[in-house]
Amino acid sequence: VTTDTQHDAGAPYKIVDNDHCLLDSSDIVFIDAPATGFSRIMGKDKEKAFLGTDQDAHAFERFIRRFLTKFSRWNSPKYLLGESYGTPRSAALSAMLRGVDLNGIVLLSTTLAFDNWADAPRWNPGVDQPYAVTLPTFAATAYYHRRLPKQPPALEPFLKEVEKFAIDEYLPALLEGSELSDARRRAVADKLRQYTGLPVAYLLKANLRVSGGGFSKMLRDEEGITTGRLDTRYLGPDFNRLSEEAEYDPQSAAVSAAYTTAINQYLRSQLGYGAGMTYLPMAQEPGFAQWDQRHQAPGGPPAAAAGSGTNLLPDLATAMKANPKMKVLVTGGYYDWATPFFEGIFEMRHLPIPANLRSNISYRYYEAGHMVYVNENALRQFHDDVSAFIRGSAGQ
Repeated sequence: VTTDTQHDAGAPYKIVDNDHCLLDSSDIVFIDAPATGFSRIMGKDKEKAFLGTDQDAHAFERFIRRFLTKFSRWNSPKYLLGESYGTPRSAALSAMLRGVDLNGIVLLSTTLAFDNWADAPRWNPGVDQPYAVTLPTFAATAYYHRRLPKQPPALEPFLKEVEKFAIDEYLPALLEGSELSDARRRAVADKLRQYTGLPVAYLLKANLRVSGGGFSKMLRDEEGITTGRLDTRYLGPDFNRLSEEAEYDPQSAAVSAAYTTAINQYLRSQLGYGAGMTYLPMAQEPGFAQWDQRHQAPGGPPAAAAGSGTNLLPDLATAMKANPKMKVLVTGGYYDWATPFFEGIFEMRHLPIPANLRSNISYRYYEAGHMVYVNENALRQFHDDVSAFIRGSAGQ
């Protein structure tokens, strides 16, 4: 239990039963990704064998087939639920699991086309979509922190307005590049000011292109406060008042220790598993830095961190066309700029599938961030939405 939007004191933490667990509607199988949790990778060239987009998905595919065989579950309804990187993993898996017709996929905090990432779009010049798909999250954040010049009466109608501006006006202006007139540049900056709360002078200096880290640093800059990345409702003091972008994520800093403690306590004390083993919250193998290697721009992030170009939309589309009864539930939080909610919507609109399959996709978004379950109201809604999704698509 963590206090929503707060950084609680250290251990002992309060660890309780989850009243909103999905066990009332489904069995649950948690799979530790290779080199995470209690999973360990072994063998010659083990990093090359496991630490990559396709290698990772293949490991999951082999595990799932073996699990279905060992526990005689081939004729059970089957779903994938992936969060964050688990969403492209789920898309890849849906295409890899040939001969296993999934009933449905739940995508939580969705990002399937890595060119849309808001983390470092400046190292991918000419690709302006990240700025457009992230803008509604910036607007939601400014709304939450009451930083808008004029506070709208309600969040969701406001976001619909911002989404329309992002596609109809903002993205076309960005696509003009250096050909954008000064008058139009100023007009767009004035509109962005109304939607983000950022100063017009800053928006113009940024050439209308504000990265996620820049927004986190600037929204409450005069107070020396950095807003969150995974959940922009969270706040923390700047590490460096002179930095150009946020240097850490206050949300990760606030909850990571509590969640790491909870899983260790539960596995060891209640399940009696993991004695003498270290639980790895993230992959820490030396080769992890070589995941899906990319070009490093001069002065840019490490090649492995760029992620540019990887796109799992064709995989999901292939699975939906091969299995036209499969349903997809796209979910997330309005206050997440790591995987912005509008990115999920935008990507689904560009999924190369026939029009008649678009009714197989449904959407649910919550007033929370990347980890929607840190907000108990959102956790309750997420449980109800996923349970209804399962009940409506099992045994069709």
